[in-house]
Amino acid sequence: MVEAADAEDVQACVRLARSHGISVAVQPSGHGATGRTAGAILLRTTLLDSIEIDPVGRKARIGAGVRSGALQRAAAAHGLTALPGSSPAVSVTGAALGGGLSWFGRAFGWLADSILALEVVEASGQSHRVTAETDPDLFWALRGGGGDVAVVTAMELRLHPAPMVFGGRQLWPAARARQVADVYRTMTQSAPTSLTLWLELLDFPGADPMVAIDSAFLGDEATARRYMRDTRHLPSPLSDTRAAMSAADLGTITGEPTDPSPGQSRAELLTALDDGALNALIGDPIAPLTVVQIRHLGGALSEPSDSPHGALTEPYAAYMLGVPSTDSAAEAIVRRQAALARALPISGRKPVTFLNASECLGDALPQASLERLRQLKSERDPDRTIQGNFGVLDRPADVRRSG
Repeated sequence: MVEAADAEDVQACVRLARSHGISVAVQPSGHGATGRTAGAILLRTTLLDSIEIDPVGRKARIGAGVRSGALQRAAAAHGLTALPGSSPAVSVTGAALGGGLSWFGRAFGWLADSILALEVVEASGQSHRVTAETDPDLFWALRGGGGDVAVVTAMELRLHPAPMVFGGRQLWPAARARQVADVYRTMTQSAPTSLTLWLELLDFPGADPMVAIDSAFLGDEATARRYMRDTRHLPSPLSDTRAAMSAADLGTITGEPTDPSPGQSRAELLTALDDGALNALIGDPIAPLTVVQIRHLGGALSEPSDSPHGALTEPYAAYMLGVPSTDSAAEAIVRRQAALARALPISGRKPVTFLNASECLGDALPQASLERLRQLKSERDPDRTIQGNFGVLDRPADVRRSG
């Protein structure tokens, strides 16, 4: 494994790998890694952690190892925000290379849509700055097509105003799940793009099953509570952590663990959240899964995007997670995820950042985007020196054999 201290280290690693005919597998942090690193040099970019904020221009330049929580703290000091997901431990670059879904995606689109420039090392070992003007093909590919074509060492991102944020979690016992789910669906049908709502079905070890509505609003408390007034008709929650907060504290809403841990995930994009979908979600306990999360999408995410995934037209995303303790437990988790997916109205596609180790880019991206990415890979890296988390040239059969 190589822990790069700077961009020059990355260049040296890529050149060494190329000269010996081996690959460099790049992982900013290892979060969500597929494990497809056999025979490759594992390159970590964690130490590339510089952050420069331009509050007047509403821009940030960050190293490839910067984590979401660190960028949020730096931006929030100026009343600004990037586009963070649920976990502060995720690397911003890793999320952006997969498109990047955010609490504020409904307002501002994919995280990848906020990329202004990238600093990269290509398979040749050459380093340069990439923009839409200087290298439109590579700029397009790296904004959501994965990191299989070049190694990103730094990015420049557009930041967004966030002078006020209100968010948190309302939690009820699972016996109230259908009532909560009905209210959640109703609220999403009229929610402004400044409000994002997630429904959470939770079954943690040692605790009774629960259901939650997580929310994040770009605005003041009174307006947020007005948009969420339907929750007042529900029984009193077990807890309600909603409060005015800094954009730096968005990671506290779901309280996801920040230490590495095993997990078996599956995600799907939903074409609807009708009664049939709610029946499938609520009808039986989610065990052996620990979390089933329904994210409201739409808004700016559904608008045209010059990125490999393009517009995210499905209105909801489902994310299913289990924590396997044994091989048999892992198999049971996979079976439950598959059964739930069969019962839901899915589109057959999913975001790149939600792919699991048994899947490939073909499960996420349109065929035209895959062909364009493969052509670029063949031109820029015919020897496959750069190896992303999901290979552009990987086919489903190859992934099954490697797994």
